[in-house]
Amino acid sequence: MKVYQTKEIRNLALIGGSKSGKTTLAESMAFEGGTITRRGSIDDKNTVSDYREIEIERKNSVVASLLYSEIGDRKINVIDCPGFVDYCGETATALSVVDAAILVVNAQSGVEVGTDVAWRNTSKNGVPTVFAINQLDGEKANFEDTVKELTETYGEKVTVVQYPVNVGTDFNAVIDLVLQKMIMLPKGNGKAEEVAIPDSEKERAAAYYKILVEASAAGADDLMEKYFETEDLTIEDMRRGIKLGLASRSIFPVMCCSAKENQGVRRLLEFLGNNVTSPDERNGRNTTEGVNVKVNASEPFSAFVFKTTREQHLGEMSFMKIMTGEITEGMDITNSRNSNKERISQLFAVVGKNRVKIEKACAGDLVATIKLKDAKTNDTLTSLKNTNVVYEPIVFPSPIYSTAIKAVNSADDEKLGMVLHEMHTEDQTLIIEYSKELKQLIVKGMGEFHINTMKWYLNTVHKIQVELFAPKIPYRETITKSAEAMYRHKKQSGGAGQFGEVHLLIEPYYEGMPAQTKYPVRATDTYPLQWGGKLVYNNCIVGGAIDARFQPAILKGVMEKMEEGPLTGSYARDIVVNVYDGKMHPVDSNELAFKLAGRNAFKEAFKNAGPKILEPIYDIEVMMPAERMGDVMTDLQGRRAIVVGMDSDGSFQIIKARVPLAEMNRYSTALSSITSGRGTYSMKFAEYTQVPADIQTELLKAYETEQKDEE
Repeated sequence: MKVYQTKEIRNLALIGGSKSGKTTLAESMAFEGGTITRRGSIDDKNTVSDYREIEIERKNSVVASLLYSEIGDRKINVIDCPGFVDYCGETATALSVVDAAILVVNAQSGVEVGTDVAWRNTSKNGVPTVFAINQLDGEKANFEDTVKELTETYGEKVTVVQYPVNVGTDFNAVIDLVLQKMIMLPKGNGKAEEVAIPDSEKERAAAYYKILVEASAAGADDLMEKYFETEDLTIEDMRRGIKLGLASRSIFPVMCCSAKENQGVRRLLEFLGNNVTSPDERNGRNTTEGVNVKVNASEPFSAFVFKTTREQHLGEMSFMKIMTGEITEGMDITNSRNSNKERISQLFAVVGKNRVKIEKACAGDLVATIKLKDAKTNDTLTSLKNTNVVYEPIVFPSPIYSTAIKAVNSADDEKLGMVLHEMHTEDQTLIIEYSKELKQLIVKGMGEFHINTMKWYLNTVHKIQVELFAPKIPYRETITKSAEAMYRHKKQSGGAGQFGEVHLLIEPYYEGMPAQTKYPVRATDTYPLQWGGKLVYNNCIVGGAIDARFQPAILKGVMEKMEEGPLTGSYARDIVVNVYDGKMHPVDSNELAFKLAGRNAFKEAFKNAGPKILEPIYDIEVMMPAERMGDVMTDLQGRRAIVVGMDSDGSFQIIKARVPLAEMNRYSTALSSITSGRGTYSMKFAEYTQVPADIQTELLKAYETEQKDEE
């Protein structure tokens, strides 16, 4: 395989809705570029990008796949991304390393949920975007309506570069406004033919052409001046204008194709090769120190690992974008994260499930290697032994769906933990954590479908049967007034016994509060708590009622009870403990006795100090079509949400609210149902507030029942 130079490389992401035809288009691109010799299909379960067992079974992409196509003197790398919103982490990965995106739109259904989500991702990342209107051979295909919907939704910068002559089952030609030709597109693998624009299409072509020329001229001042003088541009001028406009997101070209019949795909590839910038013409990538590193083949080698996967028969495969220099087989490199040395044993250009062994690749290229000892997603690899070059990591979307998980067979617990860790390595939006507080293994993902995919892998691939259930809520406990209590721990069982008596006063803590004056404070220690809030511990003992050596034991007993609060077993917070009296025994007093006395005295005082339960409140932003706003609002109010603001984004409305976490179980599923899949949301922890009295009563009863069941 030829070693492509930086100027000859184009990096693209295929994005869009789940049924828009991205994988089929990727298949045709690979075929047209000669990297596969036969086009597979989703129905025949033999495409090069959807090759994993789950993708074949479900007939949709789950993991982003890298492919490439060779057209003329250019190598076009394409990352085929899943269309379901739950796999948005794959799209985030792709958009972080490409130079442009091809947003595939189904001509039979127009703008869909996946189209909106994909568009918002390109906007957020500032990625140049080309619309590819696909399935123009479908019975219900409508080009004009689709373009109108795109323009109404995404603005007047959506600009037609091609339009179809016949739409529907007779689709066989497009008018190409850059070439000023009609391209005849035979079905299957026939060669396209350029002919003159027929008289019947000249008026329509002229109207579209005028809009395209104006949009192209806006790409540069000299082109605008030339357009004002001549009211036209040459093909070369138009291409330069489109390239500049595409790079600055001031023009979003619209191309036409039928991926299934391989119609218009080669011309799409040519257009992308001519008009998408090469990697060294983009802004580059920032380091963690804020230095922007542009793609440059003349600098020492550095690369960014944007994805890791575990491939059958190969093991872990690391995908990287070469930022500077070049990489060769057998090369020794360093991982900037930990200074570990690695060796490139094998180097591959990837076409989905196929790997082409190569010896060398240059800056800007997307390649893969295997058998690295400790390279993870977001790592920086470099040929410099002493380097501080660390590229900024990909920012993945925050998980919005949580579930507790456990193995049906407890013997699988250790294996389950290892497999989930491996899954997180491959999919950074799948977060695994064990909650010591809740005593549950929690998995967080991008939606119920995402979590069910994880479960499929566990059950089918790893043969681990698991249960999923709603996570417990991390409540907090505190007090509202002062209270005193004493507890005497006395135990005699032959020989030395146990004796300790503790008297204490507890108060609710708040910033800037004055010290209590009922008992003299001899020493104060403040402990910020890992779970939020503080514990202030005051030693008020006078006259040696309790020896100073037992104070740490009392504190330990109090802290143990704060870790398992008296009301619901949740963490307690924001409390002042004043130990003011007690008794010792010259023989039987020991640390254990005072720990138990302190623990139980605190428990008794807590129950008499106006105890209350606090619940976590989250800030939530919900984006939905305007016509669904009322339904979403009603549902949120039913979840005890308080609306704090509203906003809009194009045709979408945004509701900002505060809502208790306890009411958000399976919200992603509910929102999808309410909005027909077009609603999205994000959540961020805000604060803890007191639960309503009726809910506190329910929680107390539930905990009491749980404790009885465990006895």
